[in-house]
Amino acid sequence: MKTTTLLALVSLLGAAHLRSQSADAPVDFDKARQLFEKRQGGATLTAEENAFLEKARAAHDAQTQKSGAGGQPSPQGQDGIDWEKAQKLHQRDNAGETLTGDEKGYLAKAREAFAKRNGGQPPSSSSNPSPGAGTDGIDWQKAQDLFRREQSGEKLSEADQKYLDNAKEVRSRGGNRGGSPGGGRPANQRKAPDSLKPLTDMTAEESYEGEDGGLYGKGSNTPPEPLKKSADAALSQIKPLDAEGKPSDSGKIALVSISMSNATQEFSFFKGIADKDSRKSDKLTIVDCAQGGQTMAAWAQPEGRPWPEAMNRLKIAEVSPQQVQAAWVKLANAGPSGTKTEHLATLEADTIKVLHLLKERFPNLRIAYLGSRIYAGYASTGLNPEPYAYEGAFAVRHLIKQQMKGDESLALTKSPLLLWGPYLWADGEKGRKFDDLKYTKDDFGSDGTHPSNSGREKVAKQLLEFFATNPLAKGWFAK
Repeated sequence: MKTTTLLALVSLLGAAHLRSQSADAPVDFDKARQLFEKRQGGATLTAEENAFLEKARAAHDAQTQKSGAGGQPSPQGQDGIDWEKAQKLHQRDNAGETLTGDEKGYLAKAREAFAKRNGGQPPSSSSNPSPGAGTDGIDWQKAQDLFRREQSGEKLSEADQKYLDNAKEVRSRGGNRGGSPGGGRPANQRKAPDSLKPLTDMTAEESYEGEDGGLYGKGSNTPPEPLKKSADAALSQIKPLDAEGKPSDSGKIALVSISMSNATQEFSFFKGIADKDSRKSDKLTIVDCAQGGQTMAAWAQPEGRPWPEAMNRLKIAEVSPQQVQAAWVKLANAGPSGTKTEHLATLEADTIKVLHLLKERFPNLRIAYLGSRIYAGYASTGLNPEPYAYEGAFAVRHLIKQQMKGDESLALTKSPLLLWGPYLWADGEKGRKFDDLKYTKDDFGSDGTHPSNSGREKVAKQLLEFFATNPLAKGWFAK
């Protein structure tokens, strides 16, 4: 399917489940768009999925031919309102722009049609004149679509970004529990089994869907000797550098974070306590580059939204890209679905792209400490519930093993050396034997996914102790 065709589906048909003009050929365009994004992300579709995409393309072409509107289906609804036009007028009106008499009349007509669709209730001043808008003034179908576009790395218009940010704010206050951006559960999102065991507590004889225990497999939480040797070589190269990347006694070593909202909440807390810790080297500068909503899928886009912001944060911290030598990368994507194999294939493919981009942008990056999510058994949305949060650890292990085996895509010319950072998952209040870490409901916000202040503190302390004491990190972190 061509990109222009998909954009037409996304922007004009939206995320609703629509039918083609052919009565005997129903097409779920939302599913088609998801499959397209999956394929664009590098995943291999099944023959059945490819056939479905072709069916969607044919249905879209049929609609285009019938619309006669410049080769694109008409956005006008059955009530005679072009809701895309109404939306733009509404945004201009809300921004304080003066509308013409005709534009004011059209917007008033749209609002009247909106009221009829919503039991005679007119939209409030903050409402969006869209047939999908809810009582909180947010068209959550539109917000979900914008969220997915943002996650794919697309740069949204200023108006669209403002709309999505507002939707996120409404959600954070408890709005739209059933289908907010990142919160709606995909139809094929699995439920977690009754019991999940921390990877650090599993033995070689125990397994989860074919995966044995231990951070490195075979029940072992200790790095194998070949990895230790590679780590020693990488560690020996980390030293203070000037802005041009040349060794200097007055230079800096920079540690950055790369990932999404959970990561920036946790890492920013870590930075706060690490900067005050007496063990931290004066040569080390910690910069939180992780950003809300920016998962691996977003960072995997070369021109994606998180990269300019990351570079801006480095500039503010007076750190050059050449001085970045270590990174903490937390693996996660929004709304994961499908089998374990499907979930991990997408996550690993996105992460490899991120690692390549990190190496390109930070030429002296020596080590990427990988981590997976914290416990998600209290999650009330589909953003990243169990067992997906738990399974992310296997993606970390797979990538480390691939690099050790000589996978060309993870060669040190293309990727930093991959090591485990602290393993953060524990089975809720049951905890784990490894260090008795536990997570209670009080450690999470209202969505059961993002950490509360106490949850952030737990993760931050684990990060600090890891970097300050682990033999594969303390050489550059500590004084």
